[in-house]
Amino acid sequence: MTASAVDQQIRGLRPPKVLVDPYVAQGSLVEPERRPNGKIEQTLTVFLTGAECPFTCSFCDLWRFTIDGPTPLGALPQQLQNVLETLDGTAVDRIKLYNASNFFDLRAVPAEDLPTLARLVAPFAGVTVESHASMVGARTVEFARQFPGRLEVAVGLETVHPVALTQINKRLDLPGFDQAAQFVSEHNIDLRVFVLLGTPHVPANDSVEWTVRSVEYAVGRGAATVSIIPVRGGNGELERLQSRGDFTPPTLSELEEVLDRCNRFTGSVVTADLWDVECLPACESCGPARVERLRRLNISGVAEPRIGCAKCGGE
Repeated sequence: MTASAVDQQIRGLRPPKVLVDPYVAQGSLVEPERRPNGKIEQTLTVFLTGAECPFTCSFCDLWRFTIDGPTPLGALPQQLQNVLETLDGTAVDRIKLYNASNFFDLRAVPAEDLPTLARLVAPFAGVTVESHASMVGARTVEFARQFPGRLEVAVGLETVHPVALTQINKRLDLPGFDQAAQFVSEHNIDLRVFVLLGTPHVPANDSVEWTVRSVEYAVGRGAATVSIIPVRGGNGELERLQSRGDFTPPTLSELEEVLDRCNRFTGSVVTADLWDVECLPACESCGPARVERLRRLNISGVAEPRIGCAKCGGE
């Protein structure tokens, strides 16, 4: 994919990358996760090191720990094998392979590595990988057939705001997303969707409303799981947009409101992404308790009253 002028502008504002080893994963974690059937799965997430995503989204921070060239042949299986060896008998139901790019991009995941990766994930009942909607296709189905567990593809919808979706440099429109959602459904593959809170070019006063609408859209397209991701600054482009009034960092209160409002959706699990949640603007007195409430909601899906606070009034 040829870099456009917008790509070059966004990349030019980034701070330097961290030097990473393509044969060493960025990390891993095991945590409980609720599924649409109500089951709580122990889920292993492996953060793989590989090629940078060719889509230069204005909000992205995942490029920081990627390599500049293509992923070397054999690197991903070695990373995954090393992580699996550290489990030491820990019971795990699902594995997520997040490579900060697109799993079905041959530059990011060499085709020759797919059979080995499939063998390594064979013990798990569920396998989640991530991909841009435009790269979901025949290779997705081929990979799903190589292991006994059920494949889930995580796709970034980000927003259904008509202006923002065209401005965030995602190279995705709603028909393209719909096509990917229909494709995985027809091939008995689950869909996980990422939706942003604080999307650039969405007016701050409308941010919560458009995030809820975006979640509703994903649920309506059959998403098994929807993860609400607060936009994190630090890539240079977001700071440029903020200086122009085109981006307002989201708050913990907004994340709470979105998750509470999305509790009414049925048939899908809607959760708040709590990665770096401590960076969201929040009251020092009640912030930690409010974050713990979100953790409980993610697992239970059962509504709870908001945390009261004499200092801030829960804002």
